[in-house]
Amino acid sequence: MTISIANRILLGFAVIVALMVGLCVYAINQLDDVRQSTETIVTRDLMLMRQIEDLGDLQNNMRGLREEILSRFYLRSLGQQQSSGEDLTRAWEQQAAATESAMAQAIATVNDFVNRSVTAQRAEAWRRIAEIFSRASGDLRQIRTLTERQFAAEQGNDLAAVAATQNGLNASRESWNRNLVQARSVLGEAITIGQRRIGEVYEQSRMSIILAVAVAALLSVLITYALRSSITGPLGNFMSFVERVGRGELGGQKALAGKDEIGHLGATLNTMVDGLRQLAQQSREATENLNAAAAEIRASTQEQAASVEEQLAAVQETAATVDEITHSGTQIGKRAQEVIASAQAAAQTSVSGLQAVEETARAMDAIREQAEAVAENIVALSEKTQAVGEIITSVNDISERTHLLALNAAIEAAAAGENGRSFAVVASEMKTLADQAKDATLQVRSILGDIQRGINSSVMLTEEAVKRVAAGKERTDITQQTITGISGQIQESVQTFQQIIASTNQQQLGIEQVMGALQNIRQASQQTAAGTRQLDTAAANLSSLAQQLLGLAERYRL
Repeated sequence: MTISIANRILLGFAVIVALMVGLCVYAINQLDDVRQSTETIVTRDLMLMRQIEDLGDLQNNMRGLREEILSRFYLRSLGQQQSSGEDLTRAWEQQAAATESAMAQAIATVNDFVNRSVTAQRAEAWRRIAEIFSRASGDLRQIRTLTERQFAAEQGNDLAAVAATQNGLNASRESWNRNLVQARSVLGEAITIGQRRIGEVYEQSRMSIILAVAVAALLSVLITYALRSSITGPLGNFMSFVERVGRGELGGQKALAGKDEIGHLGATLNTMVDGLRQLAQQSREATENLNAAAAEIRASTQEQAASVEEQLAAVQETAATVDEITHSGTQIGKRAQEVIASAQAAAQTSVSGLQAVEETARAMDAIREQAEAVAENIVALSEKTQAVGEIITSVNDISERTHLLALNAAIEAAAAGENGRSFAVVASEMKTLADQAKDATLQVRSILGDIQRGINSSVMLTEEAVKRVAAGKERTDITQQTITGISGQIQESVQTFQQIIASTNQQQLGIEQVMGALQNIRQASQQTAAGTRQLDTAAANLSSLAQQLLGLAERYRL
């Protein structure tokens, strides 16, 4: 099946535009995968981090209420306070229920993360955290059981039982704190794994986009080369054919004809050469006849008149042939105009491709803005962590003062002797609580420092992601410049066809000059017929003219 030049150009650029559109869609999908992976990892890490912090806060609230109830019990035992603290007991029970609910929710969240983890390593980290949460849940149940037992002993004013449960509570609380510290540590490992996964997803997307761009560019070059070869190859053959005709070789191989525009041009050139061949043959025959007539003109005027009539007939036939050639040249010009219109339509299609690339650039800008928003949220979380650090400093100061107060109370109890023994027990307990509070604040401060460093690392990674998105936009700009260059090549093709039209117009001018020459021959023949009195002079001139025409006719090799 023969495809016209216009359809070939349209098909070629349609394929290029389809490649560009497919490349843009593929790049957008890859960038969306990077965005979804980043959003999933960051959202899950922050959610679990908040749940761990909430569990720590809830357990600290339980501890604070229990110690307040214990302090009231000791004061009531010393006769310094009559309130039983039932309101605090109910508040503690509500706080314990809230803590157990938060723990159950955290375990459910981690189990869900295990099933929907983006990597096997992160799934293993979630399983470890789930195991830690299970142990912490057991510690929480143990703390609640011992605390309720302690509350029962307080109701019975059993000071020994209260003191006996304290060691178990301290051990359970230390186990709880260790489990939370381990959970935070494993979460830090999961965050590191997630960061590596984000980098891997981005690198895979970047390499796949680069490969797709390279393949699209290679296909575009191959399509352009094929279009160029399908057009310039036949045109080169036509140029060689026209050069042979210009040298007078009318009997060589004819130009290739076909059903496309270039094939029609070849058929038209063949028709023109056939006309020129007939013209040369007829001119040679007419010249030979004219030469013979010039030799015999003095013998017979009638033969001269007959020869002039034959010459006039040949000139008229030649004029008709040249008129047909002129009409064919007009058709060639029209076809060339149609080719130019098709090339301009292809240029308009290139403009649509440029618009698609610009939309891709805008989508990448939107991704960069989302990454910057994530960085701002992490910075806000850092500020809240610093605020928690300030609160821990205040708690540490309070524990120092409590320690000093317990020391003073111990001194007073020692001074009171046997009567101050119970007061000494309270002072010792207060000193122990103050030391534990101080140790806990130091641990929390260390953990907050680790969290702060992790947040700073997240900020730097987010900034790096923004920079890589900017680099992707630069590559999109390079693609836009490439399409612009293709559009410029289309314009050059339009100019080439315009030059073909100009050459056709010049050929028309040459044919008009041939027509003028034929008119001159006709007039010369008429003058020869009318100038019988100058027969000798005219015969001599006619013989000379016949020799010149023979020289011109010999130039064309039939």
